[in-house]
Amino acid sequence: LTNSMVRRYLKRHHQRLDHVCRRPGQVQHSWFKYLVERGRSTAFGKEYGLRHIRNYETWQKEVPVFEYDSLKPYIQLMMEGHPDILWPGVVSWFAKSSGTTQDQSKFIPVSQENLKRCHIKGAWDSMSILYHNHPTARVFAEKTLILGGSLTTYEPYPQTMIGDVSAIMIDHMPWIGRPFFTPDFTTALLPDWEEKINKTVSVLLKDRRLTMIGGVPTWNIVLIRKLLEQTGVTNMLELFPRLEVYVHGGVGFGPYRNQFQQYIPKPDFIYQEVYNASEGYFAVQDDYTRDDLLLLLDNGMFFEFIPREEWGIGTPVARQIHEIEVDKTYVLLVSNNSGLWRYVVGDLVHVTSLQPLRIKIAGRISQFINAFGEEVMIHNTDLALSRACSELSAVVTEYTVAPIYLTRSNQGAHQWIIEFEKRPDNLEQFAARLDQHLQAVNSDYKAKRQGDLALNPLSIESVPPGTFIRWMQKRGKVGGQHKIPRLANDRRYVDAILEYINS
Repeated sequence: LTNSMVRRYLKRHHQRLDHVCRRPGQVQHSWFKYLVERGRSTAFGKEYGLRHIRNYETWQKEVPVFEYDSLKPYIQLMMEGHPDILWPGVVSWFAKSSGTTQDQSKFIPVSQENLKRCHIKGAWDSMSILYHNHPTARVFAEKTLILGGSLTTYEPYPQTMIGDVSAIMIDHMPWIGRPFFTPDFTTALLPDWEEKINKTVSVLLKDRRLTMIGGVPTWNIVLIRKLLEQTGVTNMLELFPRLEVYVHGGVGFGPYRNQFQQYIPKPDFIYQEVYNASEGYFAVQDDYTRDDLLLLLDNGMFFEFIPREEWGIGTPVARQIHEIEVDKTYVLLVSNNSGLWRYVVGDLVHVTSLQPLRIKIAGRISQFINAFGEEVMIHNTDLALSRACSELSAVVTEYTVAPIYLTRSNQGAHQWIIEFEKRPDNLEQFAARLDQHLQAVNSDYKAKRQGDLALNPLSIESVPPGTFIRWMQKRGKVGGQHKIPRLANDRRYVDAILEYINS
């Protein structure tokens, strides 16, 4: 009965979403006006003259682009309970975002309005798309597993709560979703991940009505392995025959797909990607035959885009959605209903379609390899690795890549550290095919590889199972908000992992 009622609600919700997609500029302009109006009474609004801003041209001129360190003093005041700093009133919730490249945690404000009209609305958008594509889905009839993070109080001001965005969403889950959530809330929000996973396994084995899984692939793989190891079965369908959907995000899914297909060998199993960051629920995969994401334009956010090639050169000029172009890569800026203003999320997005507006996550601003002019991004390495794995029947758990620098006697190259779930029969052949696939998806890399003049073929260091997780645990980087760094333009991660496995 509940599933039938929710299906009808989601049908209406999807119609509204479809309506938004047909008038993107109008919707975004409305949010621009609303956010500027709401921000005028804040300390930030007074400092940057938001009451004088009536159009986008003035906005561009008067309000600079902000990275986290520039907003940090304002956020610090908000965390100490001061009202009307970046957003009207007191903001009591902050999403802890560690990312992959920052040793220092970031604390992103999450107002009640932002939680309801962005994060939770984004989750409903995702479900409406799922039910639109698969009307027989039974998410609100069975159980949904989400491995969230944990929550804690902010020590200097205990009224402030901190946690990763998944934990905040679980804590504020609408009443209609609570009966279908597993594990129990206490287990889901445990800070100790080993304890969380062990208790989740026990809960799942007592009630096997699991139909949907959500979360970052890394920790779901750890959980799945634990389930299979404890029960002795070969795949998840033997334990959970009703399993039909995996909603994933946080990292590119390409390298994990073969692994999940082995764990869940169901031809019509649904994989839905979402782009839900601490700063907002940005996008969702709306067409499962494509690998791009629909940008959510009516969720309390105003988006701007800076062409990648202009980033870091003088004062960059941002574009609105009607000014961006297909097949171009942009630095994403967001202003939102939590008080982020022209904020650099840190992600690069590649525009794939304008009607409707769809994107792919191309990587992080700070994660790339350009030691030799090759400009390799995460979406290049994910795709090349996925193709090599499919071709040679290998399954990858994790990977990271760094340059090997030029010396007097040696050419430069890329060094890959790969943890395999299933090793290829011939690692040298795999490396050669991976190199060829990387050339096929990145013409700059291909040019540098031509005749081995600037770059030698890539090399692979295969590491034992569990290496990456144990290395992350050693660094204190445990949980869904901590991701394996894929690429670096230096050797700090690769050398640290090699040192770890040799210690």
